[in-house]
Amino acid sequence: MMLYSIGSLTLDTRPFNVDDVSRSAGADFAVKPLIGTLPGREFMGEGDDKLTLSGQLLPFKIPGGGGMTELEIAHGFRQSGQRLPVMRGDGRMLGWFAIESISEAHTALMSNGVGFRVKHTIALVKVGPEGASPGIIGSILSLFAQVGL
Repeated sequence: MMLYSIGSLTLDTRPFNVDDVSRSAGADFAVKPLIGTLPGREFMGEGDDKLTLSGQLLPFKIPGGGGMTELEIAHGFRQSGQRLPVMRGDGRMLGWFAIESISEAHTALMSNGVGFRVKHTIALVKVGPEGASPGIIGSILSLFAQVGL
């Protein structure tokens, strides 16, 4: 059972907890000024699709580091810029994402500098899968570039 998976990383209720999720998605439009009316808008495609997963770790209460190892794996994904498949616990594939940022807040620090409670937030942005074709517009533009236009 899982709540979410980011690549090979599983987020659940323990040890790597996620208890809050938000998603923000948009569309891109080209704005065209028109006389005497509202500007026209031409749909240009999907805009940014951002997913934010937040939770709390208890490294000294849950055996095996309480999710700190998994948090370091997430940092590794972020540092490498990997494109990762993201799946929700009900089996729905949300697409390919890259980790934009990770924030962590340690409270009630223990003698080793790690918090008894560690709140974390992982911000992801939707990307195309590795090696994805640029689509029809990208193909046309590359043809123009090849012929020198």
